[in-house]
Amino acid sequence: MHNYQELKVWQKAIELAKSIYEVTANFPGEEKFGLTSQVRRSSVSIASNIAEGAGRNSNKDFAHFLSIAAGSTFELETQIIIAKEISFLTQDKYEALQSEIESIKKMLYSLRNTLNQKS
Repeated sequence: MHNYQELKVWQKAIELAKSIYEVTANFPGEEKFGLTSQVRRSSVSIASNIAEGAGRNSNKDFAHFLSIAAGSTFELETQIIIAKEISFLTQDKYEALQSEIESIKKMLYSLRNTLNQKS
């Protein structure tokens, strides 16, 4: 088992989820059960899968959950592109979120590779 709360990638994923909640608070009310909900779930899924994987008994299992977390980053990335395209996000907000997502993707990839080498 790994202490997920000490992992920099988990900490960054929590910060990203907070950022997502802040920006989606300004999305139109009619999107509450649409894009707002989807974007929030994707962002929460990243940190949640890191934590779940860290609680597993093997590096192989942990690496699998990191792959799921990585998939959620791509899902979130797509959703914020849509939000930008329909003017729910400014270019500046989009770029800031995109930068956070890209950083997390790289960290997940690196951690997953390290775990796979130990398996």
